[in-house]
Amino acid sequence: MSLWTPDSWKNHTALQMPEYPDAGVLQDVESRLSKLPPLVFAGEVRALTDQLAKVSRGEAFLLQGGDCAESFAEFSAVNIRDTFKVLMQMAVVLTFGASLPVVKVGRLAGQFAKPRSSPTETRDGLELPTYRGDIVNSNEFTLAARVPDPERMLAVYHQAASTLNLLRAFAQGGLASLEQIHAWNLDFVKATPESKHYQQMADRIDETLAFMRACGITAENSAAIRETSFYTSHEALLLPYEQALTRKDSLTGDWYDCSSHMLWIGDRTRQPEGAHVEFMRGVHNPVGIKAGPSLPPDDLIRLLDILNPENIPGRATIIVRMGADNVEGHLPALIRAVQKEGRNVVWSSDPMHGNTITAGNYKTRDVSSILKEVRSFFAVHRAEGTYAGGVHFEMTGQNVTECIGGSHKVTEETLKERYRTHCDPRMNASQSLEMAFLIADTLKQCRKDQLGE
Repeated sequence: MSLWTPDSWKNHTALQMPEYPDAGVLQDVESRLSKLPPLVFAGEVRALTDQLAKVSRGEAFLLQGGDCAESFAEFSAVNIRDTFKVLMQMAVVLTFGASLPVVKVGRLAGQFAKPRSSPTETRDGLELPTYRGDIVNSNEFTLAARVPDPERMLAVYHQAASTLNLLRAFAQGGLASLEQIHAWNLDFVKATPESKHYQQMADRIDETLAFMRACGITAENSAAIRETSFYTSHEALLLPYEQALTRKDSLTGDWYDCSSHMLWIGDRTRQPEGAHVEFMRGVHNPVGIKAGPSLPPDDLIRLLDILNPENIPGRATIIVRMGADNVEGHLPALIRAVQKEGRNVVWSSDPMHGNTITAGNYKTRDVSSILKEVRSFFAVHRAEGTYAGGVHFEMTGQNVTECIGGSHKVTEETLKERYRTHCDPRMNASQSLEMAFLIADTLKQCRKDQLGE
């Protein structure tokens, strides 16, 4: 393959990229970004790769979740805190139910760019550039708002830095302590069946912690009780931003994209000869590959050849987003191809992106379809004798009504009450907890099957 450099992607076809009106302004922003401190550090990235290697061996489970697209308007400490709390709840449900450590990765601190099905949008006869996320342009339907603006990349950098600062404080400063397990429950969720189930589990964990305290093991002397590791991720879509934050590690000489710990390539930009694959092959971050129903097994192997030629465990995560009715028809061939080639990968289910529907004037997802895709994902892996190692959700700690269904039912009629997303619909805290309990039960059964119980 040709020599890789941080800008070698420019020699390849780059899909889903905005057309900036002033190349000089873009170049100036890129230069300023390249001089700013990294958002994450190479040692943190290597630690995540090691954790994902455990997932690939069936020794841990990956929980990846957060906003569809972060925005400037919804940026607040409360929103970040509440999403962190829900992710912690989901993680402890999975850990307690499945007896497995959970690798926690947020779709946070960088998930600002969104691929679109069309470069333009038309309303009432007016055609404008499509909204591509706050890192590119604004959601308001005016010409001025929709013109791509490079300065937005600087605003994203500073918001991501603030978000990371808060997440690190939460993870290391006490909020992540198991002794805070009851405090993670959000007020608007407390009347739901999931909350009652969670409270029962939390009471059992409290009893265990009391026993451990009697034995001299406390949050004060045990970091495992007091702290957690929490990583960030986003789609590496806007390549000028990603390139500007790419740094060479002084210890190893390897290149890392220091915008995030983990990055993924979307289903629309995973062409083996494309710019996004070219960029990602040269950085040493863990990389996710979105795998939709249109991905042939041979193309997946080719992507793994390019992105992980040394077959390093923890480097590659295949994020399956087939749609509830397509998993059983398409996933087995991908699994068999990967197994035949002896590739080390993490298999993760994204049950959101293949199950989007329209209800009235709202884009939504039905929780029953999300649950069905997760169940099918686990069933296929069980049948193939492989490990279903993770899940990837669009969710939020806000009290939204964006996905219909769930035990605390959101209906088509109630979608409008708290529909706040700028892009795709997200599960709320109650729906996310419901999903976590389902996955925990499924993982528990899979482990029993493996042990022949």
